[in-house]
Amino acid sequence: MRANFIFSEVWIGLRRNLTMTIAVVITVAVGMAMLGIGLMINSQVKMMQDFWYDKVEVSVFLCGKNPTMPNCKGKPIGVQQSKDLMEEIKGLSGVEQVLYESPDQAYANFQKSYAANKALIDATKVEDMPASFRVKLKDPNNYQPVVQALQGKTGVAQVTNQRDLVNQFFGLLDKLRSGAIIVAVVLVLAAALLIGNTVRLSAFNRRRETGIMRLVGASNLYIQLPFVMEGVISGLMGGVLAAVLLILSKVFLFEEIAKYFAFGSQLSWNDVAWVITLTMGIGVVICVLASFITLRRYLRV
Repeated sequence: MRANFIFSEVWIGLRRNLTMTIAVVITVAVGMAMLGIGLMINSQVKMMQDFWYDKVEVSVFLCGKNPTMPNCKGKPIGVQQSKDLMEEIKGLSGVEQVLYESPDQAYANFQKSYAANKALIDATKVEDMPASFRVKLKDPNNYQPVVQALQGKTGVAQVTNQRDLVNQFFGLLDKLRSGAIIVAVVLVLAAALLIGNTVRLSAFNRRRETGIMRLVGASNLYIQLPFVMEGVISGLMGGVLAAVLLILSKVFLFEEIAKYFAFGSQLSWNDVAWVITLTMGIGVVICVLASFITLRRYLRV
């Protein structure tokens, strides 16, 4: 098998169908980039879940002087009653640690969290912040018994499981990830159709050459290989372009978002390298399969 002939035929095919080849490369690149972004979002969400789910707590807000607090009816909890409640919480099964947060501490944390919103800070007073217990669980997944045991207790205004709040954020990210993957699948299918059309045009334009090759006894593989190589090259070019897009998304999207994440939950470059390798492999495989299927149907060898 002469390699020079194979590569010359590949070059002729790519040159004759240049616009179709460019369309295939761009479609593969966008499709693989969307698939890669979906996989990167999936990795980021998983890392954040593993990081945060071990740190979520149950917040037990106590009745204070604020009469608008639910379940309190304007009756603040006493000092001794607060101590008794703390001991009761420590005795619950599954509780690892209980920390008390005074209204002053809560107000200081509130000021740090909303430092950018000066109007909100000015409108909020220390008296508006309730005291609370921060309950750390041995198993964050088994929070229901603790929440049920504390809800409705005298002196307890509200019981909040932080995981419910975190799950809402993760649910949004899951929808974003699913949307990216759906768009990627549609674009990959479009790329496969474009590759099939490109191979058909190339086979039609070279039908005389392939006819002569059949007459002189060339094997099916020898005849099909240039067309398949065209698909492989288009897939590789699209994969390289997709890799550039994924690197840019890591630098300008994920790195910027990572500023708001805790250290240790950011997407690493190893994850990006794995995603790039996977998407390039998928792009090449799709191009090869589309080429073979089209050749079996339209190239009479």
